Amino acid sequence: MKNIFERLAGHADIGHLRPALQSLCARYGSLSRLHILTARQHGKRQALCFLRMDTADQERHLMRDLGIQRFSGDLVLVVDLQPQDCRPIRFPSGHAMSVTQ
Repeated sequence: MKNIFERLAGHADIGHLRPALQSLCARYGSLSRLHILTARQHGKRQALCFLRMDTADQERHLMRDLGIQRFSGDLVLVVDLQPQDCRPIRFPSGHAMSVTQ
């Protein structure tokens, strides 16, 4: 199980994480819904993955095997994403903004 989460954490963005999650869930049945939001906590980038399978039995197996919990009807998985390369840009006013390369 740890190896699965390590592989998911190896992604840098949602575009690459989504197919990996779809492949993981396909082992348990049909994925009927997948929403991924990104968040930043203490400088760490994370993906909050809300998903549903076609049947409650498929969801129970996924929860049991992967230790995923339910939140408000959805199964929720938090994945640490790779950090993005950011560099600060300084404006003449002294304000700064980070830009992702």
